[in-house]
Amino acid sequence: MSSAVRRRCWPVAAAGLFLLSPATVWAQDQSRPGDDALLDPGDPLVPMPELGLDWPDLKADPADPAAATDAPQIAAETRYRYRVEGMDGIWTDLMRQRFNEASTLRTGEGKPANAAQLDRRAREDAGLLNELLRAEGYYDAEVQTRVEAEAGDVTVLLTAVPGDVYRFAGVTLEGLDAAGAKTDALRNAFAVEPKDPVNADTIAAAEANLKERIGREGFPFAEVGESRIVIDHATRTATLAVKVSPGEALRFGTITTRDNRVFDGDHVQDIARFKPGESFDQGSVDDLRRAIIQTGLVSAVRIEPVKGAEPGTIDLDVRMAPAPPRTIAGEIGYGTGEGARVEASWTHRNFFPPEGALTLRGVAGTREQLAGVTFRRNNFHERDRVLTLQATAAHLERDAYSADTLLLAGTLERQTNIFFQKAWIWSLGGELAASREQDVIVSTGEPRVRTYFIGALPTSLTYDGTDDLLNPTRGFRLGGRLSPEVSLSGATFGYARTQLDASIYRPISTRVVLAARTRLGTIVGAPRDAIAPSRRFYAGGGASVRGYGFQSIGPRDANNDPIGGRSLTEFSIEARVKAFGNFGIVPFVDAGNIYTSPLPKLTDFRVGAGVGVRYYSNFGPIRVDVGTPINPQPGDSRIAVYVSLGQAF
Repeated sequence: MSSAVRRRCWPVAAAGLFLLSPATVWAQDQSRPGDDALLDPGDPLVPMPELGLDWPDLKADPADPAAATDAPQIAAETRYRYRVEGMDGIWTDLMRQRFNEASTLRTGEGKPANAAQLDRRAREDAGLLNELLRAEGYYDAEVQTRVEAEAGDVTVLLTAVPGDVYRFAGVTLEGLDAAGAKTDALRNAFAVEPKDPVNADTIAAAEANLKERIGREGFPFAEVGESRIVIDHATRTATLAVKVSPGEALRFGTITTRDNRVFDGDHVQDIARFKPGESFDQGSVDDLRRAIIQTGLVSAVRIEPVKGAEPGTIDLDVRMAPAPPRTIAGEIGYGTGEGARVEASWTHRNFFPPEGALTLRGVAGTREQLAGVTFRRNNFHERDRVLTLQATAAHLERDAYSADTLLLAGTLERQTNIFFQKAWIWSLGGELAASREQDVIVSTGEPRVRTYFIGALPTSLTYDGTDDLLNPTRGFRLGGRLSPEVSLSGATFGYARTQLDASIYRPISTRVVLAARTRLGTIVGAPRDAIAPSRRFYAGGGASVRGYGFQSIGPRDANNDPIGGRSLTEFSIEARVKAFGNFGIVPFVDAGNIYTSPLPKLTDFRVGAGVGVRYYSNFGPIRVDVGTPINPQPGDSRIAVYVSLGQAF
């Protein structure tokens, strides 16, 4: 006869230890007699034989020869150590981690314990180790316990005899053929084959992978049954059977929302990465759920697949709970060359549904004042495409110039973000500016005021091949910017601003990343003096050549103030060293200069060097850099400090 045992597999020892899939597993012993009755999962387990420690009578008189015994003499309460033997070549890192997390002997090691406590802990750990071995396919494993005591030094030993690992003689996915042409792909997703060890983790992973893959292959109502494992102790093999009901392969239909307080189904379709008529993919539905939450306008979302109105389709019923749509933000800061600065803003992120944000922004500072209004529509007819319109009035004072500017600008761009970093990003924009700017006549140093009316069409294209948006450790980035501009200041003339940025990141070791960047810029079509000071190139500062003040590098006027230029060259190299914990050290060297010629040069570099500290938070590195100029110009400070979020480049 044979005995069938139905048992539910749960986490062991309440320590986060997960040995088997939570699915119900059938195990049939074909080599031991018994009855076929199903055991109640609530019944107590039968005590395992040959477990436990034989302890002496602690109340006996040790001077009495009659009380002598071969068992070790142990104090009523003592400190102990433990050791596991017989697991060489069997331990895996995961097994050892699970044992350490759930071991009661490990928890109490080094603490006083009496004989009864040690006996209980040894029994529990022996059972734990036996379960771990069974989960790895060692169904004949035995674990014995004993205690060694010498001169008050007590060691509890767990000795494992794993036996042979059981392997699958057959693996069957019943009903999978109903998936038609996708059967083979789904069968490959269940990565358990005959002759594989009967490993609980592998089985659980295969079940999860099959459930995920069958949903991605167009079967929204598929059912994957519980694994049925039949153990044969005589042959040390097992068979595995899983019942699968794929259901009908369907295509995406329409998206509906029952409550349009946030946005309607058409906008949800804009956010989705699938189109109606495409094969159903559960992964795309999960991605849509995350994207809706990431808008910041929804606190909770539920997406329920329902049979579509058209044959062969499935509709998505989306229900959203709105999140608070308003944000008030503030910022206080100080920068060398930029002065003290206070900024405040109020934003309603859904003032013009769907996702039409209105922002009112103001800046008050010693060298900058600004008032502006911005309209921004996220996911504009496509995921991560953003339309921005803004109007600002600003007064800005720099060492090179001062400007009072009215600006109207619009941008359509494809953005990258920390939730979905993209390889290609781009932007198309337009600007209309009226600016009254004061600088000096270079030859005499006398001040002058000119008014400029400027129209520009800035565009950009960037490729990002790095592994992280805020803290890249490998890969490279390459980006270009082009802005054809027309300027009216006494006469009308045109010119083009072009800038190229490139950076590369290479890991030298597990703790060191070498990073380098270059920036080249040029303005062609007009002499420098004709171009508005605010539209020229400048260098120096935390995002440029560190060690120098903001915009302080380059040619200067008679008052020793920078005048900007028509071309730019910058280079940077730094070593990002993980020091300890979440902290890192970054030595760096930067170099660059501004030129009056239209083509950038590789001469007369201003060099800055220094060291930075990084704190790697869960939202990105926080940067503090301290630099000094190696070959300063007259008036340059000896030390410059920069603080920001994210790496320097």
